[in-house]
Amino acid sequence: MASLSKAGAALAALRDDLVGDVFAPGDPGYDEARTVFNAMIDRRPAVIAQCADATDVVRAVRFGRELDLHIAVRGGGHSVAGTALGEGALVVDLRRMHQVTVDPAAEAVRIEGGATMSHLDRATQPYGLATTGGRASTTGVGGFVLGGGTGWLDRAFGLAVDNLIAVELVTADAERVHASADENPELFWALHGGGGNFGVATALTLRLHELPEFSLVLLMFLPRLGPDVLHTFREIIRTGPDEVGGAVLYLTGPPAEFTPPELVDTLLCAALLTYAGGEDALRKLAEPLLALPHEVELAGDMPYADLQCMLDFPEGLRHYWSAEYLSGLPDEAVDAFCARADGMPVPTPTQHLLFPQGGAIAAGPHEYPVPYRDAPWAAHPFAVWADPADDERAMSWVREVRAGLRPWSTGAVYLNFIGDEGPERVRAGLGAGNTLRLEQVKRRYDPDNVFRFNHNIRPV
Repeated sequence: MASLSKAGAALAALRDDLVGDVFAPGDPGYDEARTVFNAMIDRRPAVIAQCADATDVVRAVRFGRELDLHIAVRGGGHSVAGTALGEGALVVDLRRMHQVTVDPAAEAVRIEGGATMSHLDRATQPYGLATTGGRASTTGVGGFVLGGGTGWLDRAFGLAVDNLIAVELVTADAERVHASADENPELFWALHGGGGNFGVATALTLRLHELPEFSLVLLMFLPRLGPDVLHTFREIIRTGPDEVGGAVLYLTGPPAEFTPPELVDTLLCAALLTYAGGEDALRKLAEPLLALPHEVELAGDMPYADLQCMLDFPEGLRHYWSAEYLSGLPDEAVDAFCARADGMPVPTPTQHLLFPQGGAIAAGPHEYPVPYRDAPWAAHPFAVWADPADDERAMSWVREVRAGLRPWSTGAVYLNFIGDEGPERVRAGLGAGNTLRLEQVKRRYDPDNVFRFNHNIRPV
């Protein structure tokens, strides 16, 4: 660590050089700048550099290296593990860098590193184009894509990372590099699931797909019908086209106009069918679900960007998530999943999701470090609550869901869905056969492990 005088001089120079803002402890705005999506995360970085452009990112990384600081990167700040912040670290905050440039003729889009799904989806929607995004509009595009990227459109269009064309990166040496299939191809390979281990992604270019229509059916049932709902949903996915996706989830009845008053704040089972097409075709696919007795029915055409906002959460809540990717969904697994809903913390915004893979996910490129690609189903216990007194109850429920589904687990996991679950789970998220190769790429681009506030790959 640098001396206090050297650190003070370097910080003053950074404030002068950066187009964006710089925050240190004690500065007005520092506490707001270090607040992230998960209220369980309370870390105090040494410096937060809110960069305005890629040149600012280079300046910030040079500052961090000069003072021997580890560096955290903040895109959307949506990571459940709180990887956007590092205690005593430099935070390279990209949120001012959120420009989205659509090239409709090429069916491609360039997204700056601080953009969220809302920025991306709202920009592409006027052209009738889209690409796979997360299941919330507040998710940061950069971390989502580099971690793999699963969402409502993945069965139709593949994982987000399958649509990655190029990445603009600032490395640990404060060098700007470009990675694509033809330029720095080994780095480009590592960025397909290796996350933020190799530098600061200042921009990404993604392939777009035509999406002139999008529709959904959302049904809510009494929880005792959960197994019937899931059996029916499973058959729709088995026989339906790749354009249909969605999830079965347990949730607390929301205080919305469509929820019967007596069901607000009670446990419900919901089936969400999404479709890259129009309502009429989706209703036909959904007929077996519609035939089950349900309490709530919402159906219709909807702009995809609007669906992306449906599962957004307000700020200030506590989060603990995990996942198990399943080798299949026999009746015994259906029963195990549904039984775990009884332990959910209710009423809270917690969700207990099971969603299908297959389609373009399974058909996608297998050479990348995405080991969960071949799993046909994924369970995602997603605990969200407000009161710290509920911490142990909520976290224990997530662990119990994982334990109950372990007999059907493939062992692989999508790292964007989990917090800090130890190095073995990181390897499970990268694939054992990919680990050494990823470590070698890490050694080339970040030999000092400067970028370690992530699901970390250690240099070898």
